[in-house]
Amino acid sequence: MWAQFVRGGLMRILHKQGRKLLVAALVCLICPAVLRAADETTLTKEQIENFLLTAKILGNKPFGKGVTHTSRLTLSDGTTTHDASFQSINENKATMQLGTGTELGFVDSYRYNIAAFRLAELLGLDDIVPVYVERKWKGDSGSLSWWLPVKMDEKERVQQKIAVPDPDAWNNQMYRVRVLDQLVYDTDANLTNVLITDDWKIWRIDFSRAFRLHKELKDPGDLTHCDRQLLEKLKALNQDELLEKTKHYLNKDEVKALMARRDKIVEQFKKLIAEKGESQVLY
Repeated sequence: MWAQFVRGGLMRILHKQGRKLLVAALVCLICPAVLRAADETTLTKEQIENFLLTAKILGNKPFGKGVTHTSRLTLSDGTTTHDASFQSINENKATMQLGTGTELGFVDSYRYNIAAFRLAELLGLDDIVPVYVERKWKGDSGSLSWWLPVKMDEKERVQQKIAVPDPDAWNNQMYRVRVLDQLVYDTDANLTNVLITDDWKIWRIDFSRAFRLHKELKDPGDLTHCDRQLLEKLKALNQDELLEKTKHYLNKDEVKALMARRDKIVEQFKKLIAEKGESQVLY
């Protein structure tokens, strides 16, 4: 009798422990999957784009920075839950009085965010411009982009005098941002539009006042170095392909102005290479 009691007790203990071990094993299997689903680095660009277009919007809260009334939305597709940035501004005015003066044909539009992303895809710059898609929320059309894991923006870094850990790697990223800025001619480009992640990766966001009709460069002096592959892609950029890629977001005049600026950028780097040598300009 005693032996049977001991054996029964041992079986119950083993059964309970077995269930605990099974639960622990399941947690070990499930948790990494959940973490991977929530980590944008494990999703392809196409998966992020599909998520932004189709995931259910669970909630929202205003985002304090900027004047374009950006909202932070929480989305879920049942597997992945992640936040996204929604911007619906779409203003068109014959004249606009700004701190820098009067601008004719003023436009401030979410459409330019999407155009910037599609341009970035053509130039291999979609590693510094996040995915932007068009989506409706509360009856308004706007741009929706993946919420980035940011620790600060460039304005905060400069104000706090935080040194970058690898100046060469940092500069190489910034040179690409500067080329993009000259190409899109953003009249509201500022340091809060340059976001920095924990691993010191740079993202360039918010292009709602870009794609002006100016055919000259805004700040040609910013163009001192260029990524070799980026320069080749700039040279190969085709107006018809760009029109098709950005249809509904850029008009013909905006594309023509961009192509004129592209020519100026290429000319600038050809001049610098002739003066300083290729190794001093391209990397």
